[in-house]
Amino acid sequence: MISQYNLEKPEGVHKLSCLITKRIRLEGFIVFDYYHLYPKFLEFILPYTREGKIVYVENTVEGLESGPAALIGLITGRNVGKQVVVARE
Repeated sequence: MISQYNLEKPEGVHKLSCLITKRIRLEGFIVFDYYHLYPKFLEFILPYTREGKIVYVENTVEGLESGPAALIGLITGRNVGKQVVVARE
């Protein structure tokens, strides 16, 4: 909000100051708030993964020179799942 205060036409989310004047509570979700539950999650999910009932997709490219294209693919939705760039000497 502060960075947009003096702009004629604020960018991004508009009227955030209304949150303050109307005393609205805005709370985000941060994964680290629930990190203590991670071991319990693994205990629950790993059997399903091992049985093939849950699958995950990794899109892997080789070499740092492929990194920029991989990032663009990530942003444009070209890949599905996790994007991995393998860097080797």
